[in-house]
Amino acid sequence: MNVQEYLEEKGVQYEVIPHQQTFTAQEVAASEHESGHHFAKTVIARGEDATFMFVLPASRHVDMEKASELVGRKVEMASEADMKKAFPDCEVGAEPPFGSQYGVPTYVDTSLEGCKTIVFRAGTHDKTVKMGYGDYVRLEQPKVAGFAVMEG
Repeated sequence: MNVQEYLEEKGVQYEVIPHQQTFTAQEVAASEHESGHHFAKTVIARGEDATFMFVLPASRHVDMEKASELVGRKVEMASEADMKKAFPDCEVGAEPPFGSQYGVPTYVDTSLEGCKTIVFRAGTHDKTVKMGYGDYVRLEQPKVAGFAVMEG
Protein backbone atom coordinates (compact mmCIF):
# COMPACT_ATOMS: atom_id res chain seq x y z
CA MET A 1 0.00 0.00 0.00
CA ASN A 2 1.37 3.38 -0.93
CA VAL A 3 0.04 5.71 1.76
CA GLN A 4 -0.04 8.70 -0.61
CA GLU A 5 -2.13 6.80 -3.18
CA TYR A 6 -4.46 5.65 -0.40
CA LEU A 7 -4.98 9.20 0.89
CA GLU A 8 -5.50 10.51 -2.66
CA GLU A 9 -8.08 7.80 -3.29
CA LYS A 10 -9.91 8.80 -0.09
CA GLY A 11 -9.80 12.52 -0.97
CA VAL A 12 -7.98 13.49 2.22
CA GLN A 13 -5.80 16.59 2.50
CA TYR A 14 -2.23 15.81 3.50
CA GLU A 15 1.31 17.06 3.06
CA VAL A 16 4.35 14.95 2.20
CA ILE A 17 7.53 16.03 3.96
CA PRO A 18 10.84 14.70 2.59
CA HIS A 19 13.77 14.70 5.04
CA GLN A 20 17.18 13.18 5.58
CA GLN A 21 17.12 9.48 6.34
CA THR A 22 16.43 8.99 10.06
CA PHE A 23 15.61 5.90 12.04
CA THR A 24 14.02 6.94 15.32
CA ALA A 25 10.73 8.75 15.60
CA GLN A 26 12.29 11.40 17.85
CA GLU A 27 15.00 12.08 15.21
CA VAL A 28 12.34 12.54 12.55
CA ALA A 29 10.31 14.85 14.76
CA ALA A 30 13.40 16.95 15.52
CA SER A 31 14.48 17.11 11.86
CA GLU A 32 11.04 18.40 10.90
CA HIS A 33 10.75 20.76 13.87
CA GLU A 34 7.69 18.85 15.05
CA SER A 35 6.89 18.11 18.66
CA GLY A 36 7.47 14.49 19.63
CA HIS A 37 3.95 14.68 21.05
CA HIS A 38 2.48 15.16 17.54
CA PHE A 39 4.69 12.68 15.71
CA ALA A 40 2.72 9.43 15.55
CA LYS A 41 5.11 6.49 15.64
CA THR A 42 4.02 2.93 15.04
CA VAL A 43 5.09 0.01 17.18
CA ILE A 44 4.45 -3.45 15.78
CA ALA A 45 3.81 -6.24 18.28
CA ARG A 46 3.19 -9.98 18.00
CA GLY A 47 1.00 -12.18 20.14
CA GLU A 48 0.68 -15.89 19.45
CA ASP A 49 -0.41 -15.98 15.81
CA ALA A 50 -1.43 -12.32 15.41
CA THR A 51 0.21 -8.98 14.62
CA PHE A 52 -0.91 -5.68 16.18
CA MET A 53 -0.10 -2.04 15.46
CA PHE A 54 0.16 0.51 18.25
CA VAL A 55 0.22 4.21 17.31
CA LEU A 56 1.52 6.68 19.88
CA PRO A 57 3.50 9.91 20.22
CA ALA A 58 7.26 9.66 19.59
CA SER A 59 7.78 10.96 23.12
CA ARG A 60 6.21 7.84 24.65
CA HIS A 61 6.62 4.07 24.57
CA VAL A 62 4.22 1.15 24.68
CA ASP A 63 3.55 -0.40 28.08
CA MET A 64 3.48 -4.04 26.89
CA GLU A 65 1.50 -5.13 29.95
CA LYS A 66 -1.27 -2.62 29.14
CA ALA A 67 -1.08 -3.55 25.45
CA SER A 68 -1.44 -7.25 26.31
CA GLU A 69 -4.53 -6.52 28.43
CA LEU A 70 -5.96 -4.43 25.61
CA VAL A 71 -5.65 -7.13 22.92
CA GLY A 72 -6.51 -10.00 25.26
CA ARG A 73 -3.24 -11.91 24.89
CA LYS A 74 0.43 -11.50 25.76
CA VAL A 75 2.23 -9.37 23.17
CA GLU A 76 5.87 -8.54 22.62
CA MET A 77 7.79 -6.43 20.15
CA ALA A 78 7.69 -7.94 16.66
CA SER A 79 10.93 -9.07 15.06
CA GLU A 80 12.23 -7.48 11.85
CA ALA A 81 11.21 -10.66 10.01
CA ASP A 82 7.65 -10.32 11.40
CA MET A 83 7.51 -6.69 10.26
CA LYS A 84 8.79 -7.51 6.77
CA LYS A 85 6.17 -10.23 6.45
CA ALA A 86 3.25 -8.10 7.70
CA PHE A 87 4.27 -4.89 5.85
CA PRO A 88 6.12 -6.11 2.72
CA ASP A 89 6.10 -2.77 0.90
CA CYS A 90 7.50 -0.74 3.83
CA GLU A 91 10.99 -0.26 5.15
CA VAL A 92 11.26 -1.97 8.54
CA GLY A 93 10.39 0.52 11.25
CA ALA A 94 8.71 2.98 8.86
CA GLU A 95 5.21 1.48 8.76
CA PRO A 96 2.46 4.10 8.32
CA PRO A 97 -0.31 3.98 10.96
CA PHE A 98 -2.82 2.29 8.65
CA GLY A 99 -2.74 -1.29 9.90
CA SER A 100 -6.20 -1.88 8.42
CA GLN A 101 -4.65 -1.79 4.95
CA TYR A 102 -2.53 -4.81 5.93
CA GLY A 103 -5.13 -6.74 7.90
CA VAL A 104 -3.51 -5.67 11.19
CA PRO A 105 -5.64 -4.34 14.10
CA THR A 106 -4.66 -0.76 14.96
CA TYR A 107 -4.70 0.79 18.42
CA VAL A 108 -4.13 4.52 19.00
CA ASP A 109 -3.09 5.91 22.36
CA THR A 110 -5.47 8.43 23.92
CA SER A 111 -2.62 10.96 24.18
CA LEU A 112 -2.95 11.67 20.43
CA GLU A 113 -6.65 12.61 20.71
CA GLY A 114 -5.86 16.26 21.47
CA CYS A 115 -3.77 16.71 18.32
CA LYS A 116 -5.19 18.73 15.45
CA THR A 117 -2.63 17.20 13.06
CA ILE A 118 -0.30 14.23 13.21
CA VAL A 119 2.91 13.45 11.33
CA PHE A 120 3.93 9.87 10.58
CA ARG A 121 6.29 7.82 8.45
CA ALA A 122 5.11 7.14 4.91
CA GLY A 123 6.62 3.66 4.60
CA THR A 124 10.20 4.92 4.23
CA HIS A 125 12.86 6.44 6.49
CA ASP A 126 13.11 9.62 4.40
CA LYS A 127 9.51 10.74 3.96
CA THR A 128 6.66 11.59 6.32
CA VAL A 129 3.03 12.60 5.94
CA LYS A 130 1.23 15.33 7.85
CA MET A 131 -2.55 15.17 8.01
CA GLY A 132 -5.49 15.98 10.25
CA TYR A 133 -5.93 13.65 13.21
CA GLY A 134 -9.70 13.63 12.64
CA ASP A 135 -9.22 12.50 9.04
CA TYR A 136 -6.85 9.77 10.20
CA VAL A 137 -9.34 8.40 12.74
CA ARG A 138 -12.18 8.56 10.22
CA LEU A 139 -10.18 6.54 7.67
CA GLU A 140 -8.48 4.03 9.96
CA GLN A 141 -11.17 3.64 12.65
CA PRO A 142 -8.60 2.48 15.21
CA LYS A 143 -9.39 1.35 18.72
CA VAL A 144 -8.46 4.28 20.98
CA ALA A 145 -7.14 3.35 24.42
CA GLY A 146 -4.47 4.26 26.96
CA PHE A 147 -1.38 2.07 26.60
CA ALA A 148 1.55 4.51 26.29
CA VAL A 149 3.82 5.84 29.01
CA MET A 150 6.37 8.67 28.92
CA GLU A 151 9.92 7.83 27.81
CA GLY A 152 12.57 7.67 30.49
